[in-house]
Amino acid sequence: MVLRKLFNHATVLTILLVLYGATCWATELPSVSGIDFQPVGVHVNRLREALDYLGEPLPAEAASLLDQATKEKNEEKALQLVQDALDPLCLVDIQINPESRVKVQAGPAPRHLVQNGWRVFLVKVRNEAGVTAPLKVESEQAAPVRDTEAYKIRDIWLDLDIFGDRPLAKDLNGIGLEYRIIQLYSRDEGKRSAVLSFDVGQGTQDLGFRSDLTLVFGCASANEVTVRVRDENQEPTTASFIIRDAQDRVYPARSKRIAPDFGFHPQIYRADGETVLLPRGKFTVSCRRGPEYLEQTQVLEVGDEPASVSFSLERWVDPAAFGWWSGDHHIHAAGCSHYSSPTEGVHAPDMMRHCLGEDLKIGCNLTWGPCFDYQKQFFTGKDDPVSVYPYLLHYDVEVSGFGSHNSGHLCLLRLKQQIPDGGDSNKHWPTLCLNTLRWAKRQGAVVGPAHTGWGLALEGKELPNYEIPPFDGIGANEYIVDVTHMVDGPGLTKVPAVDFLSAVDTPYTWEMNIWYHTLNCGFRTRMSGETDFPCIYGERVGLGRAYVKLDEQLNYNAWCEGVRQGRTYVSDGRSHLIDFQVGDVEVGVDGSELRLDAPTTVRATATVAALLNENVEPGIKELPYSKKPYWHLERARIEGSREVPVELIVNGISVANKSIVADGTSQEISFDVPLEKSSWVAMRIEASSHTNPVFVLVDGKPIRASKQSAEWCLAGVERCWGQKERFIAPAEMQDAIAAYEHARETYHQIISESE
Repeated sequence: MVLRKLFNHATVLTILLVLYGATCWATELPSVSGIDFQPVGVHVNRLREALDYLGEPLPAEAASLLDQATKEKNEEKALQLVQDALDPLCLVDIQINPESRVKVQAGPAPRHLVQNGWRVFLVKVRNEAGVTAPLKVESEQAAPVRDTEAYKIRDIWLDLDIFGDRPLAKDLNGIGLEYRIIQLYSRDEGKRSAVLSFDVGQGTQDLGFRSDLTLVFGCASANEVTVRVRDENQEPTTASFIIRDAQDRVYPARSKRIAPDFGFHPQIYRADGETVLLPRGKFTVSCRRGPEYLEQTQVLEVGDEPASVSFSLERWVDPAAFGWWSGDHHIHAAGCSHYSSPTEGVHAPDMMRHCLGEDLKIGCNLTWGPCFDYQKQFFTGKDDPVSVYPYLLHYDVEVSGFGSHNSGHLCLLRLKQQIPDGGDSNKHWPTLCLNTLRWAKRQGAVVGPAHTGWGLALEGKELPNYEIPPFDGIGANEYIVDVTHMVDGPGLTKVPAVDFLSAVDTPYTWEMNIWYHTLNCGFRTRMSGETDFPCIYGERVGLGRAYVKLDEQLNYNAWCEGVRQGRTYVSDGRSHLIDFQVGDVEVGVDGSELRLDAPTTVRATATVAALLNENVEPGIKELPYSKKPYWHLERARIEGSREVPVELIVNGISVANKSIVADGTSQEISFDVPLEKSSWVAMRIEASSHTNPVFVLVDGKPIRASKQSAEWCLAGVERCWGQKERFIAPAEMQDAIAAYEHARETYHQIISESE
């Protein structure tokens, strides 16, 4: 029983200390002789340093033999002492013959692993060809879980890695004898078998499967660690946890995770009282619950018995306390290659866990192309049953991978009917975005382009920007046409064809530029926040957010209506622009419209909060704005400070700014701004948060802020037609020609009315 306990809980190299002289290790590996000892001695010293770095020092007897080898004057005896010390620790012996063919055999090291833990072994390399390529290892049992059919996942239990970081090198040294470190991870407990295949480059495997080796491992069970997590009210909650060991390895191993744990980001999500399995060792555990909470970190030591870790979370901001409810209108449970089975994906409980763990009140699970026929079964037009107030998960549709998607993907929210008449899948949908929008708006949906910036790339950063983008992507491309149209809503009332644009998941200038130009023409499209999880951002749901103010109890329909009305601000969650208003008009109330009889000065106000670390987070601000992260408060940091500027935007121009300390405290901000003509007014913290506009009408005149903006829009229509005409089905071509011509006429009219 004592021996079994050692196998279950000690590291492999510690086990070897106990068993070093045991007769069960009588198996001897082929010995290397007749080579110079000096390079071997240097290599062995570096190997010892690497093992120490990994927290797996050599057993005392092995270390003693290596010390003797260093002092031994006879080189043949020194070589033998090295092999006497290290061969018993080898899982595999590899011969690279003079023709560079690789042949393997099993080594004598006990084949003991531990569930959810890494174990370290050595590999003996007899390099008769002097090869200096990297030593590679593969195993079908170590394949990614992603893209694997469910019934095969049982056989994919292993992760493995040949350590090639400093103080070792990735490549072999080219000397006749060296030892490499191989690390193995087991997802499971019990007996498990794996086939390991080694090579040093294409075509170096020996014939007859002699470079393959089948090994059977005993995998001891891990220890159960119970998570205790409470919110700011000391109520049990769900949070995200990142667990790392001293080598910065993440637990559970990302490559072997199965839903609800996703392998494409480091964190897992656990509710209070749930567990995670960890091997014996010391870990750093970081806990967070979305961007409105402060991150906490603890050191956890796991021994031979069940353990626990407790967190009591603290908020730095709570928009919901002011009636502003967070949501992400664009997340996916399937379709993206990140998922194990993209065409099926994961289910509502998995996505709900992530929303809870990020304190995301509304999650819009959008069914789209690759997964449409499987995921469509979950659409009901109502909140999914996994919803637990105030956390609501709702299935809707993204037109992506079918229909009108080539002219720009569309988010269709608050649908009552999931699929147009004429079919039960996605093969019969319109190819003109405007026709898709017409169908959705007739049933009262809230609609807008996804990932606005794709296809609208610009060289410059300034806003507004007068470059004409290519209109060659899947963002708000046909929007330049559709924004000019009114279509039938419920009861045949006329409503705008487009309700919102999407922000946060594409480069900031590309998103804002088309929005600013169309606002300058007098259109009233609003802005909402999205992540497109995990297709654009796999980091977490709610990376891009819309905060919607409601006077009633939170519900999905009302939240979507708030998006339509523009009673929202968009944010990366690190800064907040709460209760924005101009004069006595709150954003999103009564059409966000302030009427003035004559030019005058108005006051714009908001409650503002932002949080930056005291120290600069490296590698963000210096990135081009076209590189991820597209939105991040660090991009707004004033150099050498913890301050960020809050800007007042009038007709797309920053006309005033005030700096605030981004220490998490809320403060009132106000600007007095003279308005000579009808204008739209908003606030922003660049690339972090942006309010929707208040529309100020002076003397009853429409907003015609910029003739140049209208000319930009007209040029955009022509560019878009040149790119998208080929995607329109013949049956819809006349609709498309009419839609584009209407847009041209509209912009010509606006140009004639603008200064």
